[in-house]
Amino acid sequence: MKKPEITSFFDEATSNVSHIVIDPGSRSCAIIDSLLDYDAASGRTATRSADRLADYVKAQGLVTEWIIDTHVHADHLCAAHYLKTVLGGRIGIGEHITEVQRIFGKLFNAEAAFRIDGSQFDHLFKDGEGYKVGSLEARAIHTPGHTPACMTHVIGDAAFVGDTLFMPDFGTARADFPGGDAHALYRSIQKVFALPADTRIFLNHDYLPDGRETICWESTVAEQRRSNIHVHEGISEDAFVRMRNARDKTLPMPKLILPSVQINIRAGEFPPPEDNGLSYIKVPINAL
Repeated sequence: MKKPEITSFFDEATSNVSHIVIDPGSRSCAIIDSLLDYDAASGRTATRSADRLADYVKAQGLVTEWIIDTHVHADHLCAAHYLKTVLGGRIGIGEHITEVQRIFGKLFNAEAAFRIDGSQFDHLFKDGEGYKVGSLEARAIHTPGHTPACMTHVIGDAAFVGDTLFMPDFGTARADFPGGDAHALYRSIQKVFALPADTRIFLNHDYLPDGRETICWESTVAEQRRSNIHVHEGISEDAFVRMRNARDKTLPMPKLILPSVQINIRAGEFPPPEDNGLSYIKVPINAL
């Protein structure tokens, strides 16, 4: 199996990790889980983090084939639309984005023209669908639970799991967002665990749990099966669901969930300007 080159970028403000996945032969690449900078106090966005990715792609002479989001993120604004304007490529997400658009389009009372068919994205990945990054074989696996649209992307010997798993000492994603489900999350993790033991797993976040001093975003299937504190081998589905549901009740909403979801269901574009020429992020009162 071909091994991609992977360069990762950590954002301290959101603890997010973006990945550039490179086919060494063709120098084609995929960008996974990019972000826009966002200042909640002012409502201002910036492209510093996205430009780090774009500058690297240009400096390495790479051709961007894909700009992929593993799911609709609730903790940062995605930069897919911006990066496409700078680098080209196709924006991709799982086909169940339509369910997320339906849920949150209703919650935010989106404009009448807002489409819930996923057409804001260039490609909607189906479960088990094969595709390529240059000459690298890739496959999309539907891994819902954290959200209905979560996908794991296996490219060569590497799997990009989004928020489904964290480093083994931090565990697993929450499952209490609208459309989330702890039972589905457990079953999705078993799909990841069924990959070859030496598959490299690349994560979307690291939060430095107690006792660890170094930010990490790479593990293996074998390490996760053996050591994940929430879902290692021997943990039953019922036990996991009890733990996950109890833990989720103690967690606050992510600080950027309201702006993030409104932007991310649109592939990183802002809501259409209103009659004064400005775009707005809505804050539903007592809804979440």
